[in-house]
Amino acid sequence: MHRPTFRQPLDADHVLLLINPRAGRRSIRRKADRLLELLAHKGGYTVEVCSDLLAACRQANQWHAEGCLRAMVIMGGDGTVSDVVNRTEPGMPLAIFPGGTSNLIARHLRMEATPEFLFQTIAAGRVLRMDAGRAAGRLFVAMASCGFDAEVVRRVHDLRQACRGGFLGYWSYVKPILDCTRSYQYPELRVHCDASYDGPAADPSAAITARWAFVHNLPNYGWGLPIAPWTDETDGLLDLCTLGRGSLAAGLWYVAAIHLGIHRRLADCTTRPVRRVRITAETDVVYQLDGDPVGHLPLDIEVVPGRMSVLLPAR
Repeated sequence: MHRPTFRQPLDADHVLLLINPRAGRRSIRRKADRLLELLAHKGGYTVEVCSDLLAACRQANQWHAEGCLRAMVIMGGDGTVSDVVNRTEPGMPLAIFPGGTSNLIARHLRMEATPEFLFQTIAAGRVLRMDAGRAAGRLFVAMASCGFDAEVVRRVHDLRQACRGGFLGYWSYVKPILDCTRSYQYPELRVHCDASYDGPAADPSAAITARWAFVHNLPNYGWGLPIAPWTDETDGLLDLCTLGRGSLAAGLWYVAAIHLGIHRRLADCTTRPVRRVRITAETDVVYQLDGDPVGHLPLDIEVVPGRMSVLLPAR
């Protein structure tokens, strides 16, 4: 895919390094020290290191307004990236160092978890302007979803809170998934998009009926599941995918079909590009944004074209 990019000005020589102390493995601090050495001594950049999200975003916003910010480096996972996007100004140049569980955003941008790679990326200054989604007043980068998977995300979040914010890997999802397979009821979702969307008064007959609903800005879901591999993060659109049947057997079949790339052929699968989506349910249904539980339906989603600026690898 061809990506329209532009170059950072040469006089932008400040770098802010945000380290999420709860994301990823403990080795991330050593990698941060190595990156700091490269940026300050080899690159000659003015570097500030911060582990406080709010303070880092305030400083980055100030440097960006002054025109001297080369990059705000995010050493963390998708949740940290999403938090930063929600607290920084449009056009903020973000460099992502994968340090979370799934790192969907970093993997999509082909970012590697080595200080040398990120240093080369910052030095090249190659920037891509990409879309974001907005749901319930919050921006998301990768995807939004509701249904079984969002309920699993909520339970994993509760487990993380019980561990006082500690890092949880993929194995942490096993028990919540097993619990959900025994108790989840797969409530019916009603999805209105674009022409059929008219706020709370949307015509029920124009809705898509489903048990799973995904709205993607990037192609993949967790574990690299390619739910919307046709998605283009620069086209000013989001991509909707709904699945109609609600059962464990159906869920396993959907996962297999998605991995085989044949799910769009299924009679109960609906996919379409959208600018706005409204999802409702008559029962209590959780939704998640970028891997974090945020609230309960109803949910209004819209695309925000060109909202993010991210640094791409030099090569």
